[in-house]
Amino acid sequence: MSMFKWDVVDPPAGQPVAPGQRLPWGKTIGVGAQHVVAMFGATFVFPIVMGLDPNLAIMFSGICTILFLLITSNKVPSYLGTSASFVAGVAAIRAQGGDSADVTGSIMVAGLVLLAVGIFVHFAGSGLIHKVLPPAVTGAVVMLIGFNLAPVVAGIYWPQDQWVALLTATFMVCAAVLLPGFWARIAVLLALVFGYLISWLFDGIFGQITSVLPTGPDPVAHDRVTWTGVEAADWLGLPSGTLADGVDVVHGPSMSLTFILLVLPGVIALIAENTGHVKAVAEMTGDDLDPYMGRAIGADGFATALSSLFGGSPTTTYAENIGVMGATKVYSTAAYYVAAVVAILLGLCPKFGAIVSATPGGVLGGITVVLYGMIGLVGAKIWVENGVDFGDPVNMVGLAAGLIAGIGGVTLEITDDFELSGIALGTIMVIGYFHLVNRTRGSSDRGADEVTRAL
Repeated sequence: MSMFKWDVVDPPAGQPVAPGQRLPWGKTIGVGAQHVVAMFGATFVFPIVMGLDPNLAIMFSGICTILFLLITSNKVPSYLGTSASFVAGVAAIRAQGGDSADVTGSIMVAGLVLLAVGIFVHFAGSGLIHKVLPPAVTGAVVMLIGFNLAPVVAGIYWPQDQWVALLTATFMVCAAVLLPGFWARIAVLLALVFGYLISWLFDGIFGQITSVLPTGPDPVAHDRVTWTGVEAADWLGLPSGTLADGVDVVHGPSMSLTFILLVLPGVIALIAENTGHVKAVAEMTGDDLDPYMGRAIGADGFATALSSLFGGSPTTTYAENIGVMGATKVYSTAAYYVAAVVAILLGLCPKFGAIVSATPGGVLGGITVVLYGMIGLVGAKIWVENGVDFGDPVNMVGLAAGLIAGIGGVTLEITDDFELSGIALGTIMVIGYFHLVNRTRGSSDRGADEVTRAL
């Protein structure tokens, strides 16, 4: 049977719709629209904080979602939005003088590495991944990626408008926890709208604000909301123009080993995200998706490399859309094709992208202070869910040095022209030290007697 033929069903609300089924097209389009709303808050925010174009990002998110569905034979319903796993690496690249071409070139290599991992997993099985990257290591790497971003918030976005940032962060925290069901899933989008409105009101009530912008070292007076670019943007057209650093929106990649090493740890996070996504979908649908694990990982790697090849953002499977599936119990891949087409159409509307690009710095400060913290705490979540025992010195001591080196920005100078620092160094130390002591002393899952003796 063709991948593009779904059995049409229309069960009562709350009854599941399988990946190979679909609701009538009217309802399918409605569910697809929900997936778009759920994903595009974060999908737009992360390109902005990485200095890339949001229109290009959302257009490629749609293209890459279709590629993902095709590669996984429509067995793994998923939306590929912009990945946050490379944000810290990108910040480090820009801090060292790299431009957008260096950013996308480094991420493209990371995508190809992820593709290679996916191909290996497809033919060899996922056992080796669990041996090389057990939950203790994966959680530590994800944690240092998230917490390494703290200086980005503190030094760039928050100082632009601290009160708008605080109000936006407060709203986002409350929305994500206190709002019911689907509304909590789109807390990033709601916070974006809320922050925009607050910034517009503050412009009218208090006038311009004087603060340091990312474009210069000195404080300048400026409006919080400036829509000059929105007014000039066309309603319809391909992503074009130049980014803030002067690189064309659509550009080819540039390669640098130093910069590539800064983003490679993000591959570990993407492996964890894709593995967790496939397992979560399998649990919800009741299908055995282990044979598609390698395909899912490889598809995300291919999508990331393809997007970066043209100057787009890296991709990943989105937890927000898992939430929509959980709430609606509609697992139909047809809804994801609808969402992908809508995303591509939005990407062809420059005016829409200009609105998002004009997001005030204070709003980004409020949103990212929550999002970056959540990324870091996902690492702790991995530890808790997998029962990582920190009474065992293999876990406690084996991970400690790498976490501090990565989060604190420790630098190791190899030669005059090459150094390891931050996330790259921290990841190497986490993996190296963990396996050094684990191999020497045996499995970290020792009995209670040995743990007691170690304490």
